[in-house]
Amino acid sequence: MTKADLVERVYERVGFSKREAAQAVDVVFELMKEALEHGEKVKVAGFGSFVVREKRPRKGRNPQTGEEIEISSRRVLIFKPSPILRRVLNQSGG
Repeated sequence: MTKADLVERVYERVGFSKREAAQAVDVVFELMKEALEHGEKVKVAGFGSFVVREKRPRKGRNPQTGEEIEISSRRVLIFKPSPILRRVLNQSGG
């Protein structure tokens, strides 16, 4: 599903104009991005949680040369589905 698909579904279900539906989807994503940038957890009831985690620097290997390299620290986005979403996904058979 793409962002355009989401806009189309909001348009169909809520009755907004396509422009209003696009604005609503954009605002929701922008608010989520801002919260995550500031280290806040984004929790959507019945869907799941998004959280940014800090990964420490670590040693790795270049798979082509075998040379040891330093992998720098970074921030990664983690999604944890809610128990409700897990249950729905497992009932549908995959």
